[in-house]
Amino acid sequence: MDKTFIFRPYLGHRANQIAKYASHTEEIQTRVLMNLVKKAENTEWGRMCDYKNIRSYNDFASRVAVQNYDSLKEYIDRMRQGESDVLWHGTCRWYAKSSGTTNDKSKFIPVTREGLKNVHYRGGTDVIALYLQNNRDSKIFSGKGLILGGSHASNYNLKKSLVGDLSAILIENCPTIVNYMRVPGKNIALLSDFEEKMDKIARSTMNVNITNLSGVPSWMMAVLKHLLEITGKNSLEEVWPNLEVFFHGGVAFTPYREQYKQLIRKPDMKYMETYNASEGFFGIQSDLSDPSMLLMIDYDVFYEFIPFEDIESPNPTVLPLWAVEPGKNYAMLISNSCGLWRYMIGDTVRFTSAEPYKFIITGRTKHFINAFGEELVVDNAEQGLKEACKETGAQVQEYTAAPVFMDANAQCRHQWLIEFSKEPDSIEHFVEVLDNTLQHLNSDYEAKRYKNITLQQLEVVVAKENLFNDWLKSKGKLGGQHKVPRLSNSRQYIEELISMNE
Repeated sequence: MDKTFIFRPYLGHRANQIAKYASHTEEIQTRVLMNLVKKAENTEWGRMCDYKNIRSYNDFASRVAVQNYDSLKEYIDRMRQGESDVLWHGTCRWYAKSSGTTNDKSKFIPVTREGLKNVHYRGGTDVIALYLQNNRDSKIFSGKGLILGGSHASNYNLKKSLVGDLSAILIENCPTIVNYMRVPGKNIALLSDFEEKMDKIARSTMNVNITNLSGVPSWMMAVLKHLLEITGKNSLEEVWPNLEVFFHGGVAFTPYREQYKQLIRKPDMKYMETYNASEGFFGIQSDLSDPSMLLMIDYDVFYEFIPFEDIESPNPTVLPLWAVEPGKNYAMLISNSCGLWRYMIGDTVRFTSAEPYKFIITGRTKHFINAFGEELVVDNAEQGLKEACKETGAQVQEYTAAPVFMDANAQCRHQWLIEFSKEPDSIEHFVEVLDNTLQHLNSDYEAKRYKNITLQQLEVVVAKENLFNDWLKSKGKLGGQHKVPRLSNSRQYIEELISMNE
């Protein structure tokens, strides 16, 4: 039985509320900030920063310095040990283990009850609200949603305290009604061994009426390919004829789009991007014809932004949302009901409009190549690869890139290690298109490539099949929200991978 009609009225009302974002940005965000400050004024952090006397955004900005994980780590660790009223009121029992990098060093992001309710779960509800608003004929609740999550473990052996992937924390604590509408069961969804989980998900869902998918594109693809292998089917709609949408996030979808079209051949299949990080749920693709996402401004999240050129500055310019300009790159800061205050989350964004505020993710504050002043960001890389694939018939599975500072011939260049699911008609042609597209997209890169004076033409090394997964597996990071760093000024990642490739 299709229950979509039951949920439409409530979700339609919420979509109407979201429409007010366009004209009430400063009012909404200021109200969010004042509410957060009020709730935290009696915490250790609130007393230290005199939250009781904050009456405006300027008061807040003058009392609280820009933070990163290192500056909050001591506070967070005390919270993990069971202390109350440190960064947020009460005791926090859940911590999302950040997978933003593959460094051995992990980050543990607090996830409070308010954060779950007023950030993450509100985001999940609004995804459906906006999807139904744009798809009047949807029957999404006629079946189940396959939600691909990670795993969790005990936090310092404290009672009912967990640490792990954000997705696992969300599944562990989700409301009963959500559990009724999702698969697989927790006994499978929270398995730590991804290969075992992948097989059990495929076998337990192959005869279920799946209407929607949610997860990271790379790991979801592994599950779907395995499902087709064990069922002997050629495309996913042969297994799940009522599948209509994939809600994806975690990594850019561009490298995977063509591969999903081969897995799911129905022409009306829809793909909707979300921006749900360990630190909060921030954005939703509100128009499937527009790749940018709507910034969700009435959750328990207050936003600020640092211009890209100021990221490394000890005293950067910091702007509230209503002061940013479309077309420029910014690093995002958030303050939220999980106890993160003016916290630099590590992502960079570029706004495409201001009424309402819509944006695209352009990269990471530490995942770009600027070894020679070229300021190459992930968005440049994704667009360059898209064009190179289009021109050469290639399909990219995974990639990473780093600078070669000076080789035996005293030449400098960017080196790309690419795992293809379908190799190009010619590697030389692929390199030429990629290099030319990057020059077209990025004037700094173009200037450094001028007459090969600073940078030579980029180099592509072809990776063997499953190289990146094998590398992640060797670090115990297979599955969940783990991902490969796309760009880096350091050669650490690419050297390890090339060594395994040889």
